[in-house]
Amino acid sequence: MTMQTPYYLVDKSRLLPNLEKIAQLRQQSGAKALLALKCFATWSVFDLMSEYMDGTTSSSLFEMKLGREKFPGETHAYSVAWADHEIDEVLRNSDKVIFNSVGQLSRFADRSHGHTRGLRINPGVSTSGFDLADPARPFSRLGEHDPAVIAPVLDQISGFMFHNNCENADFDRFDSMLGGIEQRFGHLIRQMEWISLGGGIHFTGADYPLDRLAERLKRFAGENEVQVYLEPGEAAVTNSTTLELTVLDTLFNGKNLAIVDSSTEAHMLDLLIYRESAKVLPNAGPEQWMVCGKSCLAGDIFGEFRFSTPLSPGDRLSIQDAAGYTMVKKNWFNGLKMPAIVIRELDGTERLVRDFTYDDFTAALS
Repeated sequence: MTMQTPYYLVDKSRLLPNLEKIAQLRQQSGAKALLALKCFATWSVFDLMSEYMDGTTSSSLFEMKLGREKFPGETHAYSVAWADHEIDEVLRNSDKVIFNSVGQLSRFADRSHGHTRGLRINPGVSTSGFDLADPARPFSRLGEHDPAVIAPVLDQISGFMFHNNCENADFDRFDSMLGGIEQRFGHLIRQMEWISLGGGIHFTGADYPLDRLAERLKRFAGENEVQVYLEPGEAAVTNSTTLELTVLDTLFNGKNLAIVDSSTEAHMLDLLIYRESAKVLPNAGPEQWMVCGKSCLAGDIFGEFRFSTPLSPGDRLSIQDAAGYTMVKKNWFNGLKMPAIVIRELDGTERLVRDFTYDDFTAALS
């Protein structure tokens, strides 16, 4: 079946190795794993993912409802701030609700009475290399940081969420930060029943010491007598998906330029936000080309790559590692057609699960 580009191609055979590592970590450590929907919410592959994970965690009412409806298992509900008109629906559809502040916990104390409640804690240190994404940046609003403020509300909650890792592939760094958390908040942690350590731990990456991570998590859980949760997002889907593109035009303006039928602004927004280059493989050969998006934004550029032969209109390109923070962020900038979503099953067959049309474009507007 020939698919019209652009489209995201989610390959279950490339997704499966990540899920198997998650299952291994769960088995060895006793930790539970929840898919972070803020990173990846393509529910057409939840049938496979739910066999290897314990449920979902969310950042909003709509994400929480998607997790409840489409992903078997636990549904954790977190938001930086819940609105008055949201909280009752959140409580009806979640197993745990996590408040970002003592103020929110107190505000909804009566309405959430009897529900499993948690509180986000900001340990004041993270692994993020980007200030924009650093939960421990100065004046951060993400969680409570003062044990003296947290201690008086311990009788209202049964767990904490710490989320301070970001693409952290360094186990020793994770171990050190977890030790710091124990040192500062250990007397509070030991009064809880469960602790979420969030996402951002790149434990499905090549050569990551999975056994050491499992031992550390198991020891943390045992010494503090808590159930540990992890919230993998990128780790669950890394290298599983490509963005399939076609070259539409070529130019030369001091460099070889190829314009494709997609856009970083609309379809891989994180590349633009964090000034990162896309990944194209094998990225080798005598021909160097700048691959550019088709939006009107001057800086809509996927990156510069090397090819064995010159690019021409009609050539196909595959942008690698295009699962995380792509489909959840795609938008209608310039009215560009959103990439379709295609699933490659474990037997190699491909199926179109969603296409986007002009009607979708107009429905998103008014």
